[in-house]
Amino acid sequence: MSKHFEIIVGTMLGAAEYVADAIAEKLNERGYTHTIHAEPDLENINKASTWIVCTSTHGAGELPDNIQPFARQLENADLQAVNAYVVGLGDTSYDTFCFGAKEMEKHILNGGGKLINDALYIDVLEHPIPEDAAVEWLDEKLANA
Repeated sequence: MSKHFEIIVGTMLGAAEYVADAIAEKLNERGYTHTIHAEPDLENINKASTWIVCTSTHGAGELPDNIQPFARQLENADLQAVNAYVVGLGDTSYDTFCFGAKEMEKHILNGGGKLINDALYIDVLEHPIPEDAAVEWLDEKLANA
């Protein structure tokens, strides 16, 4: 795992951005560096750094508008150098729970990238402050890395 993290955010209403900010704070505490990408573009993201994709799901299971162009870039990309964590935000009362995160996982794996751990799917009904669940999860993953 690299000492630098690329935090890739997919958000419509800001919740995933809050989670990304909390993750960045935890990385700072542990001595890691990071770049947050609120308008992700593959050309500006280092494939050799560890990625943290943090995205919500919008509408009928779609990715948020800001990350859709990035997802299209991944469709034909060589991602063999990518090692990633995925954090999804969703609501289990919808049958499209965390479809945005699942789509990002699919793109990473189809491009030859690797998921460092199983994705974290945060149910906002169970965790009304999703940042807390994400930071706790990441802290555990970093401690065991």
